[in-house]
Amino acid sequence: MASTTETGHAKNVANFDELTVSVKGYGTDYNPSKTSIKVEALLSLSDSAKIVIGGVNKALPAFSNAVAAREAAFGPLSKLVTRLINALIATDTTDHVDESAKTLARKIQGVRATPKMSKEEKDNISAAGKEVVEISASQMSYDSRLDNFDKLIKLLSSIELYTPNEADLKVDALSGLYNELKTKNDAVVNAAIPLSNARIARNNVLYKDITGMIDVAYDVKAYVKSVFGANSSQYKQIGSLKFTRPR
Repeated sequence: MASTTETGHAKNVANFDELTVSVKGYGTDYNPSKTSIKVEALLSLSDSAKIVIGGVNKALPAFSNAVAAREAAFGPLSKLVTRLINALIATDTTDHVDESAKTLARKIQGVRATPKMSKEEKDNISAAGKEVVEISASQMSYDSRLDNFDKLIKLLSSIELYTPNEADLKVDALSGLYNELKTKNDAVVNAAIPLSNARIARNNVLYKDITGMIDVAYDVKAYVKSVFGANSSQYKQIGSLKFTRPR
């Protein structure tokens, strides 16, 4: 399903087409001196708008599919990390080694090392004249999760006592999983570039100041209102057409 934002762009183009057809129907009575709102220019702008909308629509599926594939691949990661931390704790490693691994695990999973302060606790600290400082809850961007997973794998590979019998917890398997996750993440980054460029091109055609489709549409409305009057059937025909900018 198309997002509300993407649908909004298409609606702007559809309304612009209706605006163009309407003023074209006014014949020689619609005769602006401004080049950008002449019928020929409106038709050309409409064609350009359809092209850039199509460019976004073409780039969007590859990005959406890459995002879905990445989410599916990263989905089981938190539970896997819990298992491997428990496997590590079940060995004779020191508390220091275990805590180092747990710290990385928390960063991968987005779990706080300490509970978040309550409002009352924050108020008490403020009342004592001290600054309330809370470290961000997690490092849950995909890049950060990958980086911390890589660090955890390297830590485990340095621990001679970490020799699990479970195939998916072995260091080689974890390294393979890391490579798979990185590939999925890279695919999203690569797919985002053409989509971003397509959106930039679309926004220039539709929303650029003065020359963009929205501003041109407002100029057309103003011209029709000046020629035919605010109460004319011509202006009433196009006056209700809405053109919106993305927030």
